[in-house]
Amino acid sequence: MTLGAIGVVYGDIGTSPLYAFREAMLAAGSTAGAVQAAHVLGLLSLILWALMIIVTVKYVLILLRADNQGEGGTLSLLALAQRALGRPTPGLLVIGAIGAALFFGDALITPAISVLSAVEGLKLVTSQFEPYIVPITIGIIIALFLVQSRGTAAVAAWFGPIVIVWFIVMAIGGALHIAANPGVLLAINPLYAVGFLAEHGLIGLIALGAVFLAVTGAEALYADLGHFGRGPIQTAWVAMVFPALSINYLGQGALVLADPGALENPFFLLYPDWALLPVVALATAATIIASQAVITGAYSLTRQAIQLRLIARMQILHTSEAHAGQIYMPAVNTLLMVGVLILVVAFGSSSKLASAYGIAVTGTMVVTAMLALVVVWRLWRWPLWAAVALIVPFLLIDLVFLGANLMKFLEGGYVPLLIAGGVGIIMWTWIRGSAVLRVVDAQTETPLPDVLRALERSQPATIAGTAIYLTANPGFAPVSLMHSLKHFKSLHERNIVLTVVTADVPRVDDRDRVRAERINARFWRVTMTFGFMEEPNLPAALEACPIDGWTFDIMTTSFLVSRRSLKPAARGALPAWQSRLFIFLARNAADASAYFHIPAGRVVEIGSQVTL
Repeated sequence: MTLGAIGVVYGDIGTSPLYAFREAMLAAGSTAGAVQAAHVLGLLSLILWALMIIVTVKYVLILLRADNQGEGGTLSLLALAQRALGRPTPGLLVIGAIGAALFFGDALITPAISVLSAVEGLKLVTSQFEPYIVPITIGIIIALFLVQSRGTAAVAAWFGPIVIVWFIVMAIGGALHIAANPGVLLAINPLYAVGFLAEHGLIGLIALGAVFLAVTGAEALYADLGHFGRGPIQTAWVAMVFPALSINYLGQGALVLADPGALENPFFLLYPDWALLPVVALATAATIIASQAVITGAYSLTRQAIQLRLIARMQILHTSEAHAGQIYMPAVNTLLMVGVLILVVAFGSSSKLASAYGIAVTGTMVVTAMLALVVVWRLWRWPLWAAVALIVPFLLIDLVFLGANLMKFLEGGYVPLLIAGGVGIIMWTWIRGSAVLRVVDAQTETPLPDVLRALERSQPATIAGTAIYLTANPGFAPVSLMHSLKHFKSLHERNIVLTVVTADVPRVDDRDRVRAERINARFWRVTMTFGFMEEPNLPAALEACPIDGWTFDIMTTSFLVSRRSLKPAARGALPAWQSRLFIFLARNAADASAYFHIPAGRVVEIGSQVTL
């Protein structure tokens, strides 16, 4: 598990040395050939203490303990915070949605900057490679996204060993130069970090935004908690990742102190000419692994968002029979690939992309800290002053880093905000449109008890078998039931009004899956609960959780599903643009039958028209 954690969890932060120190030095005003020792020691100290405070203390020691039945990540923490408050809170929902939206910005930028920074090492082998950097990057990225549909199981087996070799090579490259210039170890003293910020004012704040590049990928520690567990992730960080990163950064500092011209590309110039090409190849493999981790993270986050009803249903394909978490989402994959390619072509270099990178990650970290404050206070039952004393210092540090990165807004920092804004608008539209749709349904639907009393007075013809009516509101008669009675004048022997609910926990035990209530001789009301990390497979759940008085048989059961035809109203509850967007999202959402794994031959869809 520790080997797997090194390969998957730390791929992103493990590729930060390719560009973080260089960009911090350039932001501080240094240039290749003109390097100040105070800049080197100050920025190295900031990088080392950012790794110590943000990654080690905030994430490894504190946030890994804020697990939702073993799961981590922004939306998992959101569910935990809502449960701590005892009710869904609009404010928390907005904060969680912002964090999820910012993650998608990170998911687009990480493959672009990581692969570009690795391929740029080819320029040091020979300048003839320079015109081909972007085309080679594009080819690697296209190949990476095209193989997603095959699943990651076979490739993932190599992730751990490759990334371990990567960290060892990084440590060796850094150690050789530290040995030649041990004075760089003075950067371990935090006074150099404080002194740099105090002396350089605005320039120091700008450089701080670049320093944050060293901790990008820290969110993966928390997001991948459910895959590997707290122990392996903590062990991997303390035993290998943190020491290797620290040694490499110190080695880069020692190199540029000895040779200021090496600031052109201090990472690759750590190595002799004969090792350059193998190191570039290894760096490319490491960046592909880092990109893979972010891509699969985007799939998982999207599935959680669907389960939490933040976005419309999408097609989810499983790529492994053994591991339920290995999924592939064609729509998400296509959107990510197009977005990454646009960024590579538009920016053309890792230095230009670096300005766009920090805002998405710092914004996500701010959201995580805010949600963590609620969890520590209400769920862990700490006194408010103690929760504030624990979390607010980290929140303030995150806000400082966010402010530093926002200063690069016009240089590319607007990109993740545009991406997050687009995703946020989609989430907001889906949440608001769904709420309006529920209100419309409530105005037009008939209470189920009224329908049952009417059926007792005038009994329709009986059809053999069982009918399951899917509905979001079990207190009212499903639209599909009303239309079936209206058009067919008949009723099945057994009728189940089924509502699917998503819990605020990752997984639900089979014993708690189904809650059934027998209304009368022919009707049951059933609520089926799934965790937000589970895939709702209704036939499998009905087989595993029998209902008293009825045994599920797929061949004698029909699932009746309402299919709404949405049309915008002249003056609806939503603005015209938002109404059209919601209708577009609803029309392109995955079919309920496919999403709930209902065999197509057992589904009856009954249409209705609704005006929003």
